[in-house]
Amino acid sequence: MKLNELKLEVDYFEFDENLYQKVKPTPLKNPKLVSFNKKACDLIGLDYKECETEEFLEFMNGTKVLNGSIPYSMVYAGHQFGYFVPQLGDGRAINLGSVNAWHLQTKGSGLTRYSRRGDGRAVLRSSIREYLISEHMHALNIPTTRALAIIDSQTFAHRDWEEESCAIVLRMSPSWIRIGTFEFFARTKNAKENLSLLANYVINQSYPHLKDEKNKYEKMFYSLVDKSAELLTLWQVYGFQHGVMNTDNFSVAGLSIDYGPFAFMDYFEKNSICNHTDEEGRYSYNNQPYIARWNLLVLANALAGICDENRLKEYMKTFLPQHEKVYLELMNKRLGLDASKSGNGNLYLILELLGSLESSKMDYNVFFYRLTNLKSFDDLSSILDIAVFQEPLKKWFESYEKVCNEQNTTFESRYEIMKKVNPKYILKNYIIQEAIEKAHEGDYTLVNDLLKIAQNPFDEHKNFERYAQPTPMKYSNIKLSCSS
Repeated sequence: MKLNELKLEVDYFEFDENLYQKVKPTPLKNPKLVSFNKKACDLIGLDYKECETEEFLEFMNGTKVLNGSIPYSMVYAGHQFGYFVPQLGDGRAINLGSVNAWHLQTKGSGLTRYSRRGDGRAVLRSSIREYLISEHMHALNIPTTRALAIIDSQTFAHRDWEEESCAIVLRMSPSWIRIGTFEFFARTKNAKENLSLLANYVINQSYPHLKDEKNKYEKMFYSLVDKSAELLTLWQVYGFQHGVMNTDNFSVAGLSIDYGPFAFMDYFEKNSICNHTDEEGRYSYNNQPYIARWNLLVLANALAGICDENRLKEYMKTFLPQHEKVYLELMNKRLGLDASKSGNGNLYLILELLGSLESSKMDYNVFFYRLTNLKSFDDLSSILDIAVFQEPLKKWFESYEKVCNEQNTTFESRYEIMKKVNPKYILKNYIIQEAIEKAHEGDYTLVNDLLKIAQNPFDEHKNFERYAQPTPMKYSNIKLSCSS
């Protein structure tokens, strides 16, 4: 489909006009295309060749409005690092409308009513990071927003005492509603009516099977609890750290959204913190499931006007057990094992592994990839040689070999299980940083190369073997800034 043939639908104006702002984007100076994503084009039926046209550049930059589009930004509240902020909102994101149930949003398109003290811009650095990681998460089967394209410009903004070029990334999601949206609506003048409208809106978008159900708002909450338990499991299993799990960054559709100072862990460290703003470690790797539970309890409180809050809190008791059950199942798969063949789901083996990985200072995901390709317990050099300290892992392998024998598994049978869940490539921050540095020089080649790797992490990429190696220690587990 041609760009001009796309018809967008806007369904947000059923809400009170105080709950959003119709706003025009502020174009960037001399925009230029960095990259576009063919797979995302397919989702909305857009011919990807259209992305190479001047018209597409104008669309990304906000100077061309597609048929049916009425650009707007949404208001929401949120708990940021545990403290309630009564009004936040899309401070630099502008919603364009939806196509094929994908809601398009440009991030970095200028000031809105909700920008507070910000400039409404996103810099190239953070835009590249979000563009690549959203596609990588999808390829790892982790629920996420998507990204269609990214543009650079000759508009500049100050970040961390430096001047950086501004960019716009076109994000796509089945829903942009957050827990913080419900928090804001719960404090409006006609709270009950507004909450009901919002809950109906979310059900239509994300839980249509509940549309005609009795107690549908409670069931919406239960569904989100289930989805979030699985989402957090996937984050933990792959060593992903979100960095800023505020309630305004927590999707009610059970998706990973709003990628800021995120990281895939380099060497394993259970209390790893990827955001240097997070001085107390609220959003550390190990704490993520508990913060998700905390956020969901905040939502339960916000829904009290239209739900039985006690029922919601009672259901919340299932969150951690669900999370732990799926975590055991997936971690067993990463080891080529079957959790159901052990009375405790091989819990102690997994706990011993995590301790061994941390003690040995082993690259987390590289360990699993090399384990996938292990041919013999008599030669562990492919794994032990990349550990800073080998003894903890040697001891763990004794336990692992014993379990493998007890379950009567072979290297071949374990390989068949592991090859589906242990990718060769994980987009770590130092890898993305290389692309960012080249992009700042006007060379976007590596951004596009990394997009292919991000979307195909289980495949061979002969020219990029170095990215399948352990992270150089000087780049490992570096903390990042919220600034973007």
